[in-house]
Formats: sequence, structure tokens, C-alpha cells
Amino acid sequence: MKKLSARRRHPLAAVVVLLLALAATGGLYAAFAPAGTAKADETAQSLAIEEGKKLYSVGCASCHGTGGQGTSDGPSLVGVGSASVDFQVGTGRMPAQQPGAQVPKKKVIYTQAEIDQLAAYVASLGAGPITPKEGQYSPDGADIARGGDLFRSNCAQCHNFTGEGGALTNGKYAPNLEGVSPKHLYEAMQTGPQNMPSFPDTTMPEKEKKDIIAYVQAVNSDKSDSPGGLKLGGLGPVSEGLFGWIFGLGALIAVAVWVAAHTAKAKKS
Repeated sequence: MKKLSARRRHPLAAVVVLLLALAATGGLYAAFAPAGTAKADETAQSLAIEEGKKLYSVGCASCHGTGGQGTSDGPSLVGVGSASVDFQVGTGRMPAQQPGAQVPKKKVIYTQAEIDQLAAYVASLGAGPITPKEGQYSPDGADIARGGDLFRSNCAQCHNFTGEGGALTNGKYAPNLEGVSPKHLYEAMQTGPQNMPSFPDTTMPEKEKKDIIAYVQAVNSDKSDSPGGLKLGGLGPVSEGLFGWIFGLGALIAVAVWVAAHTAKAKKS
């Protein structure tokens, strides 16, 4: 009977047993490995928040409050998100040197690692726009022509047609966009810093933001030419034409007056 049973065992039985063993091993990995990874990520995030809180207490709490609730010297940071911190601190606007109509861009005093820690802490105070990944703001493959249309419709009123900035009311201004990194351009559209309106994905999709970034970089690159010659702050062909009429025609009139005066003197003599 024992020999008969051995003969009747299916030849694939060993394969089935092996597959079951592998499945069990994979199940154990699936059960424990992701949990371990998630726990490690959670620990790293907690450490970043803790370090960010220390940096915040030294450099930010005097104006924004010990818990980010805001004071008379600075707005609340609850709900501004990590993208706002990355933009404001990453461009040197924060910490601010002094109060004023608008905080200017200046030298960055924090490392990117410290900025990430500050952003993690502020993000823990309330949900807000998240710092974008490179794939979100990279202009690779973007439609520059479409970006130009979008920029002229949504941004040129303040930043003018080529992003060279312009004056606003009460001592405020739209900054020059030349040399601004794609990441910070994206974050500015996300968060709407200072006088700028915000353009969340529900208002302006990620693809349109990338097109605008590609346009701004293209018109401010060394390869961009101004067909009209002197671009006069990028205000467009009307300003260049007006400049030509006023100064060009004025110069011609001055020459004509000079010639007429000298001709009259020559006749008298």
C-alpha cells in the first residue's frame, strides 16, 4: 500500500509545494516590509518636524507666533503648506529684515535641508500646498507658445509681457522673473505670495503651469532676441513705437531748427 501511494503522487506536487512556500514568504514580506518602511518614513518625518520646530523658534516665532498662529508683526502660518515655506525661505524673503510694503528677495540664509525641515514643521500645523516634485515644474516638453498665451492672459498685467516686473500701488511691485528657478515659479503660482493671486490646480492645471514656466524661461534666456531693438523693459511694441515717435521725431525737429537757424545767419552775413 505504501508503494502504491507513492506511485500515485502527482509529479507536479513538488512544484506546488515550492510555489506555496514562495507565496508564504512573499506574504510575510508584504505583511512586514512595507510596515517597516512606513515606520522608517514616519520616524524621519517626525525628526524633520522636530528639527524644523527648533529652527522656527529661533528665526520665525517672534513674528509668526510660537505656534504659527500669527501676530501683529506676521500672518498666521496655519494652512500655508510646505510650498509656501520653500518659496519664501528659499528665495531669501523670509526671515524678513524689516517690515514694509513688500518683502524683497535677498540672499538665502538657510540650507535646503533646513528649509525642508522648516517646511515640514509648518506643514504639520495645517494642510496646505505641498512642495512640488521636479516632474511637476520641469519645462521639458512644455508648449512655449501656449505658455505665452497663458502668461499674457494671467500674469502680464503685473509682470509685463516678458516677466520683467512692474510697479503696483502703495509701494508694492511685481518682481522681475528673470533668473527665478522653475521650482519657485511653480510655488509662486501655487501659493500666491504677497500681492499675487494663487493659481491652484483647480484653477490652473499642472500642465498650464509648466507651459508658463517654459515661456518665462524662453523669453529671458540668452537665446531670446528683441526684434525691435531696445526692449524698454519688455512693455511691448507700443512702448517702443512711442519711444521712436517722441525721441526720434523730436531729434528730427531739433536738427531742422538748428539747420534753419544757421541758414538764416548765413544769409544775413
